[in-house]
Amino acid sequence: MTTGPRKQRLLVFVVAYFAESTLKAVLERIPLHLFQDYDCEILVIDDASEDRTFAIGQEFRKAHPQIPLTVLRNELNQGYGGNQKIGYAFALAEGFEIVALLHGDAQYAPEELPKLVAPIAAGQADAVFGSRMMTRGAALRGGMPLYKYFGNRVLTRVQNLLLKTNLSEFHSGFRVYSVPLLSKLPFPLNSNDFHFDTEIIIQCLNAGARIVELPIPTYYGDEICRVNGMKYAKDVLLASVKNTVHRTGILYQRRFDTGQKGEKYELKLGYASSHSYAIDAVPTEARVLDIGGGSGALARQLTQKGCSVCVVDQFESAHKESGITYQVKDLDTSVPEVVGFSHILMLDIIEHLVDPERFMDEVRSQFTYDKQTLILTSPNIAFAIQRMQLLLGQFNYNHTGILDFTHRRLFNFRALLRLLRDAGFRVKEVKGIPAPFPKAIGDGYLAHALVRLNLALIRVSKTLFSYQIFVVAEATPDLGFLLRSARASGAVEAAVAHPTTPPTRVYG
Repeated sequence: MTTGPRKQRLLVFVVAYFAESTLKAVLERIPLHLFQDYDCEILVIDDASEDRTFAIGQEFRKAHPQIPLTVLRNELNQGYGGNQKIGYAFALAEGFEIVALLHGDAQYAPEELPKLVAPIAAGQADAVFGSRMMTRGAALRGGMPLYKYFGNRVLTRVQNLLLKTNLSEFHSGFRVYSVPLLSKLPFPLNSNDFHFDTEIIIQCLNAGARIVELPIPTYYGDEICRVNGMKYAKDVLLASVKNTVHRTGILYQRRFDTGQKGEKYELKLGYASSHSYAIDAVPTEARVLDIGGGSGALARQLTQKGCSVCVVDQFESAHKESGITYQVKDLDTSVPEVVGFSHILMLDIIEHLVDPERFMDEVRSQFTYDKQTLILTSPNIAFAIQRMQLLLGQFNYNHTGILDFTHRRLFNFRALLRLLRDAGFRVKEVKGIPAPFPKAIGDGYLAHALVRLNLALIRVSKTLFSYQIFVVAEATPDLGFLLRSARASGAVEAAVAHPTTPPTRVYG
């Protein structure tokens, strides 16, 4: 006996709260051909309604035994977001592949389900959002109140700016998700309130999910709106702002951490940054040792200045280029050879070392009288925002930023300069570096305006308003080299003065 291809498992998840007048009609309007095209089931979760919502769901199930339908009830109200969490946990536990969110109040048309499910079923999307704003004027014609229409448009525009997106609507509750995507999202940490929908969009964005928007009709009937508009607007804007700050590494938000680290130290060029300052500080045709240079992105910039560059990193580079040499070293166990290089770069490296004092001492042990310049950057733990967080009882590590999870030592200006001077370096230049706003919120006018503002504040107080510390220092040889040099010099002078007399031992 032959069977056709396996059908994808689809869960139509109906959130219901005081929906006794609409739930039956919503269930009846779910297209029956979904059950032919997919291995489809329906889940209704009544969120502790005090009417007959749960009973109506049970009655529908008994009246339609041919439809796979599960009706659950929360004994305590979990809120709109909390109810979604339970439904998505059900989808994960039961092995579904696609879950479609439908409201039991009939605000969204169940007839649109096949259209919204199709992109995920075809492998073309990870999340599909039904949008009431894609068709001009459709929302108003469908009865959306004018104040809600303009509020929706304004909020969406601000969120697009903050989140670097171009969605037509953030506030539709008609959604379809890939269950494998949900398995990667920390949605259990989201709010139980209505702005759960905004937080899960942010998580999708941070996870690099493929999002598709499709137009849906708008219907506003006599259902009771249970959303406090002003509170909702405040909550969604605050969530969007928190994610923006989270992406800078300043204020870690675990709920927005989807584990997507990507190219962690991509170059920050085109504005005042550690990379642009370092490139400017290296002269043309210099011989450069880039310690902790990763895949060599900065080295490629320096070769355009005619420099010869050697990159040292703990991992083998997958994209080696001609003109750049590479060394693989664990800096906690070994120190690269610095002899023969005019400039040594240590950009955001020293804070990762277990014992930076030992490392700098071992680097210095290789120096001679030859001129060598160290260019070093490190985060400033005394940055104003970090101080404010401590004042407010916050100490949040992140995947990037000052409190990076991999940072083992934290420095302010005094601590870093003391370390370098103790290691025998002559500090020639110290500058403050502003926060990388273009990296966090996009390379636009606002980001560059914030960089200029940060630079102005650094001129007022370098220690307080610098996000990073930039240091240029000259190398000096250690006592071991000086003693060897003095001995050699003394021996030569004694041989010249007394050619027949054995050289006298001279101590310097």
